[in-house]
Amino acid sequence: QRVNVTVRSGLPMVLSGSAEPCAQLVVASIGVVGTAEQNQQHSARFFDVLTAQLGLGPERIVIRFYPLEPWQIGKNRTVMTFL
Repeated sequence: QRVNVTVRSGLPMVLSGSAEPCAQLVVASIGVVGTAEQNQQHSARFFDVLTAQLGLGPERIVIRFYPLEPWQIGKNRTVMTFL
């Protein structure tokens, strides 16, 4: 209910100076990605899934974490603060 996934395949991407196949995962969450310790744990799990599913080496994947506040996400004609 609180997870959204967008996949954009076929985009031209360069990672570390190489146009070989790669992936970027952007994770934005309220109260889940706020610390280095949290993100280290999330990163390990995401890398396990992405390397297995995409067949990429971990050096070809970048994960970006964005902590959000409830007032920054609109849903059902309001913001998450009030849901």
